[in-house]
Amino acid sequence: MSNSQDAIALARLVREGRRYWASPGGRSVWRAERACLGPLCERWFGAHGLELGMAPTLADMCPVRHALRWSPTAELAESDATLVCPPDALPLPDGCLSLVVIHHLLEVAPDPHHLLQEAARVIDNDGHLILFGWAPFGVAGVSRLWPGRRRHLPWRGRWRTPGRLSDWLAFVDFEAQRVDYCGFRLPGGTAHNAMLETLGRRHNLPLGDCYMIHARRRSQLVLPRRNRVAFPAPLAGSALGNASRQFGPRPERVSEGD
Repeated sequence: MSNSQDAIALARLVREGRRYWASPGGRSVWRAERACLGPLCERWFGAHGLELGMAPTLADMCPVRHALRWSPTAELAESDATLVCPPDALPLPDGCLSLVVIHHLLEVAPDPHHLLQEAARVIDNDGHLILFGWAPFGVAGVSRLWPGRRRHLPWRGRWRTPGRLSDWLAFVDFEAQRVDYCGFRLPGGTAHNAMLETLGRRHNLPLGDCYMIHARRRSQLVLPRRNRVAFPAPLAGSALGNASRQFGPRPERVSEGD
């Protein structure tokens, strides 16, 4: 499949995704995820960040000076600060970002392994990687069993457990620092029940609609220092440099199976 065909298929997917996230159910999940991310990222300072997904931005409360968005085509770009490219071939130099958020894209991306590899490549040594995914064993996961559900977002694609994504992270030399579940609701309801959300978040029950993984490079999680363990604070990111907004030849990669 050519790059133009890939872009058309991704554009169709993004349009459908934006319709879902604009719906009442999508907005309620988005608010729960934003509340989950906020207490973490509000203390992460950096020069540049990138959010890959189909929903409205989640990380705008983070003190990152230059936040980029992603789009598969120029027509769907929502601002000038948008990378127009395949999600698994980012036109960015190595280690230029202090924060990357992948929001429910690994389930439906054509090449999720390479998407994760690209995200890891562009994060600097002190940077943060945030993955949002759909929880297979939550209410939304059970509702996927209904006939015909899996042909539409958000139920399409392959829903993977945090444990499975932790294995993927190890392949790119990252490690999950924490996993938080959110989007708790009753069957048939939406994720706006404050009591359920408080209870589920307090005990971090794996029954929410979605989860958030915060990952960092393994070399930054534990550094030996005079026979004791030190946990370093995140530092600011490096300069971004110029990036192309067009599709280009994809770098040669080694594929990893599911």
